[in-house]
Amino acid sequence: MRLHSLRPKMEAMLASVTRLRVRSMMYVPAFLWTTFLAQRQVLRAPGFLGGRLLIDAGRTFWTLTAWEGESAMKGFRGSGPHARVMPRLVEWCDEASYAHWIPAEGPVPSWPEAYEHLVSDGRMSRVAHPSPGHEARRFAKPRMKPLIGVDLKPASRSR
Repeated sequence: MRLHSLRPKMEAMLASVTRLRVRSMMYVPAFLWTTFLAQRQVLRAPGFLGGRLLIDAGRTFWTLTAWEGESAMKGFRGSGPHARVMPRLVEWCDEASYAHWIPAEGPVPSWPEAYEHLVSDGRMSRVAHPSPGHEARRFAKPRMKPLIGVDLKPASRSR
């Protein structure tokens, strides 16, 4: 029997950035409500290390999260309010992109680092009404001033 086969596999920490642009003010109230519900969910999600939310110009919303590993991120993504809203984003958004990577340091990367990963490694999510920017894979940098956002800390660590 080999000893290394008895050790559990350690997952690498994972960072995830998402950029969504809501295509019409008509969808913003429902989008904000589901964002609130997903925010409550992520704070209690197993394996969540921390994150950030950013409200940008032009009905653009960013999320940046850090996870103990890919399985923790997928567990969150596939459950609760987050899983229920994902199919609706196809209609609500005209731009949707994301990137996942293994961060070099710290639990939560910076917005500029997240933007660079989105540009270099990002994937486009399907939207029913893509904007020209979505089709061309053009991403405006996140607006840092004035920063309208919030830092997220896991519920177990924020007490």
